[in-house]
Amino acid sequence: MATIRQEDFIQSVADALQYISYYHPPDYIRALSAAYEREASPAARDAMAQILINSRLCAEGHRPICQDTGIAIAFVRIGMDVRWDAELTVEQMVNEGVRRAYTDEHNTLRASIVADPDGARRNTGDNTPGVTHIELVPGDTVEVIVAAKGGGSENKSKFAMLLPGDSVVDWVLSQVPTMGADWCPPGMLSLGIGGSPEKAMLMAKWAMMQPYDLHELQARGPASHAEALRLEIHEKVNALGIGAQGLGGLSTVLDVKVTEYPTHAASKPVALLPNCAASRHAHFTLDGSGPARLDPPDLSDWPKLEMDLGASRRVNLDTVTREEIATWKAGEQLLLSGRLLTGRDAAHKRLVGLLERGEPLPVDFEGRFIYYVGPVDPVGDEVVGPAGPTTASRMDRFTDALLAQGLIGMVGKSERGPVAIEAIKNHGAVYCIAVGGAAYLVSRAIRASRVVAFEDLGMEAIYEFEVRDMPVTVAVDSGGDSVHRSGPAAWKNRIAGIPVTTA
Repeated sequence: MATIRQEDFIQSVADALQYISYYHPPDYIRALSAAYEREASPAARDAMAQILINSRLCAEGHRPICQDTGIAIAFVRIGMDVRWDAELTVEQMVNEGVRRAYTDEHNTLRASIVADPDGARRNTGDNTPGVTHIELVPGDTVEVIVAAKGGGSENKSKFAMLLPGDSVVDWVLSQVPTMGADWCPPGMLSLGIGGSPEKAMLMAKWAMMQPYDLHELQARGPASHAEALRLEIHEKVNALGIGAQGLGGLSTVLDVKVTEYPTHAASKPVALLPNCAASRHAHFTLDGSGPARLDPPDLSDWPKLEMDLGASRRVNLDTVTREEIATWKAGEQLLLSGRLLTGRDAAHKRLVGLLERGEPLPVDFEGRFIYYVGPVDPVGDEVVGPAGPTTASRMDRFTDALLAQGLIGMVGKSERGPVAIEAIKNHGAVYCIAVGGAAYLVSRAIRASRVVAFEDLGMEAIYEFEVRDMPVTVAVDSGGDSVHRSGPAAWKNRIAGIPVTTA
């Protein structure tokens, strides 16, 4: 009978969360590398290259893959013969492991968890509490899966109570386009079908911790209805042409998981959860002999790629004008240098509140660009920690008000909604995207950083970055043309064999 010590459990959780912050699972890297080699869309290929380069840098430098280091999730399967040498509950031990991992001075992770979610939304400061699922199983060991899920992919979770005769495939194909690029494709889609509503969601979440192995299923063929669904959904979702980062291309999803459970005769609950390009999870078993040991992956699985910046237009943010940005076209690649403001949800809400009350703004936005980002705290001699883009559409409702203050450019990730696009067009502004899932790579372009407003907001404060050759793509040009509309539409037609004249 194994005895599990409290300290061994806590430290194992902490070590695993640190591990997954900078190591992608090798199966994901192999799947993404294969998709990169197959990709025919230059824009999607470039985005995947940045994700792969970023991943290798993080593995070598032990810094987070994404600035959104996620909400911590633990699946704990406890053998019924296990004994505990512990004073804390299992959930409390998980939370202590989370606290240690996210406040580690050698690789500080971003605290993103807020208490009072429908009220003050106060940041807890150490990313606790996590979300813990406990199951009792036969045996005398404790099996643990820890994961870190970013908000961009979590926010695109879908659930429906379908009628018994409804098509799951048709429902998935109706939902994926509404998810856009906010979940940072290419990644995984996981479905839970059956049970009850909460069971379906839990099955889908658990299954996305399994390996990327669709290529094996393709090679041997399906042996069940669930496996046949995996293949069909994979093929038909990729035929939508959404592509990496929503830019249009051959690979939107690298794998599909389907888990089924018996359900009520009148029901068909279906959960659809995406796992983003920052696919982060680790598995370990405790048998009473001490804390878990997680060996580093073999970096020979990581391709050695370099950025190709030769075709990019260089832009000086300190001198750029509306006349200059009027010449940029959706899909064009840029390298930004100069002073770049930052701000996201909380800062935008506060700024618009000041405008509504007729109070002065703490920052002059005339002729400036703003980057939607909440960076990780720096360590060592870093200027800033990993600083990838956050979902831009959350700022759509604030866009017109800030463009009216002289702002001429924005940088974020994924598509903008019709309200924001109309505001961009009316003000002759521009919206660019950086690659979600390439946060450490992006941070290397940041040469200086200082807080200029709202310091109390922590990672949501307004900073001023000094950047040099920060790679971005024009997503919405000053005429209102959106690459997130034109790119997927063109590639959907190409995949279907319909001749097109635009890329």
